[in-house]
Amino acid sequence: MSTQESKTIKTVELFAGVGGFRIGLEKVSNDKVGFAITWSNQWEPSTKTQHASDVYCARFGFENHSNEDIAQVDVSDIPEHDLLVGGFPCQDYSVASTLKNSHGIVGKKGVLWWEIYRILLEKKEKAPKYLLLENVDRLLKSPASQRGRDFAIILASLNALDYAVEWRVINASEYGMPQRRRRVFILAYKRGTKLYNKLSVSSPSEILSETSLFSKTFPIKKIETEKIISNSLEDDLVSITENFNRETPKKNAFWETGYMMAGHYHTARVEVDYKGELSKLGDFLVDEKDVPVEFYINDEELEKWQYQKGAKSIERVNKTTGHCYTYSEGSMGFPDALDKPSRTIITGEGGASASRFKHVVCVNGQHRRLTPIELERLNMFPDNHTLGVTDSKRAFLMGNALVVGIVERIAKTLLDEVDL
Repeated sequence: MSTQESKTIKTVELFAGVGGFRIGLEKVSNDKVGFAITWSNQWEPSTKTQHASDVYCARFGFENHSNEDIAQVDVSDIPEHDLLVGGFPCQDYSVASTLKNSHGIVGKKGVLWWEIYRILLEKKEKAPKYLLLENVDRLLKSPASQRGRDFAIILASLNALDYAVEWRVINASEYGMPQRRRRVFILAYKRGTKLYNKLSVSSPSEILSETSLFSKTFPIKKIETEKIISNSLEDDLVSITENFNRETPKKNAFWETGYMMAGHYHTARVEVDYKGELSKLGDFLVDEKDVPVEFYINDEELEKWQYQKGAKSIERVNKTTGHCYTYSEGSMGFPDALDKPSRTIITGEGGASASRFKHVVCVNGQHRRLTPIELERLNMFPDNHTLGVTDSKRAFLMGNALVVGIVERIAKTLLDEVDL
């Protein structure tokens, strides 16, 4: 890159949703150095109307945005870039042909991890130096029959493409953000980059506790060497698919933090070391005069909410086997506490019907659901970012989104650490 270009990290945003990665990256950018989204893609296969893509374009414009199935996009149409970001779905990543024949990797149709892999593979030496990805934390434990297999496949496939990888499960609320949302963030960097080289000069304990990008960004207490699990991955993805953790399927192979380099990985549990203030749900509510009347819950409906939130035992029958069983669930805090971070926002947050998992707050003696603006605030989006679709769809979009503040903090550290 030229001297002028070297101050811009060209970024591609896949599975963009309504632009959570973009907002976090652009927040730390300035006129001297920063991130520039040069191409983005958002496609929702199950709906005709592309609500997330429509919102994305309304906020950021249509230029260099793709609203088509990523599997149908020719890699040559994706511009060269330094950083690839995206929150890809947690799916079955198993393959049916070996890594030794990379062009022949065959996974289940529609599995979006392999679209990321396809881009990296076909870009060859022009593949991005850095990846920043997000997923649900259960990725580290899936599938239940071979705990950790899917993540092992991801690590091994990145290793074959000469990337080192570090990961961390982050609960946003534990670092002062307003929502209790646990997600695994994955950072990969190519052989020869400054970040890659740093992994070869420190011990696993130092890397996991102090020198990795995630430990610098989200501090944890020192991890002792004896608490670290170290192992190696083979390069045959079919063998990993069939054999990984087969003998001890209920034992975790990957914990909340870890890194992999040259096929060897080190992983451990973490204890958060955050000394700042914690957020409170009550601080993110709009003024009551701005809450539409339909968000309030009357006394008759309140009884339904109390039932949904309460403890219960229900007799059920398995439709396939006819077996009778008792379904039980404990009580939930109701209404939601205003002096603590919010619970995780779910995609079904919208709509007036009583639900166990939707948020309900009590303000001035009145119970109500959260408004779209409040849901946006809990994900640290700008107010009315999702304006333009129905309230229920706005809630759905926020249930699918990430907490922008996490990306923002990672981006700040990246600007200090990457090769410019």
